[in-house]
Amino acid sequence: MKAQESGYQMSDSFLSVRNLNKTFETRAEPLQILREVSFELSLGESLAVMGPSGSGKSTLLHILGTLEPPSGGEVRMEGKDPFALDDAGLAAFRNGTIGFVFQEHHLLPQCSTLENVLLPTIVAAEGPDHEKRARELLDQVGLAHRMEYRPAELSGGERQRIAIARALINKPKLLLCDEPTGNLDRVNAESVGKLFLDLCEQHHTAMIAVTHSSTLAATFPKRMELLDGELHPME
Repeated sequence: MKAQESGYQMSDSFLSVRNLNKTFETRAEPLQILREVSFELSLGESLAVMGPSGSGKSTLLHILGTLEPPSGGEVRMEGKDPFALDDAGLAAFRNGTIGFVFQEHHLLPQCSTLENVLLPTIVAAEGPDHEKRARELLDQVGLAHRMEYRPAELSGGERQRIAIARALINKPKLLLCDEPTGNLDRVNAESVGKLFLDLCEQHHTAMIAVTHSSTLAATFPKRMELLDGELHPME
């Protein structure tokens, strides 16, 4: 179907979200989590989304990460609807286009720093020199001297830096972060927050971070707030 036939107008932005809705069925009545959410984001741009617990931030991130389909509306990346793909195509799209960083770093304790960064490349049958890129990324996040260390030997800030390098290993166009500094002290949180922005600009990656931290959100050039399922610009 052509874009004009579906009512969708092409955008120069990498990510375009139009009238996004998400409703979950419950025994009592349908529970609407997201209501008519719309925004756009270009490559190299960063957006912080704030909101109280239960406001729908994680649900929004799951949909943008193609982990959960919307109930209505459209999500387009480079003009394409990822939810139109079959399961195998969607998994391949997700692995090659989207990187994830969570509040918990989810590193494998038995693997070294370098091995943890390389984990997302395992499914790639062919590709560039992944180990070379992993080493370069670890150098960029300040962990070139920790490549053979296990997670238990590293600080919380160092473990989160590994998670960032791992998220960037497949050269994603979209980086999604769920409370990425939530488990860090103030100094490490500020350091990691700045690192996110620097790396996304350097790698020309679009980034969305959902967070409770007004300090982290204040460092982002674009900020929005999710309240009762509706997304609003912040001053």
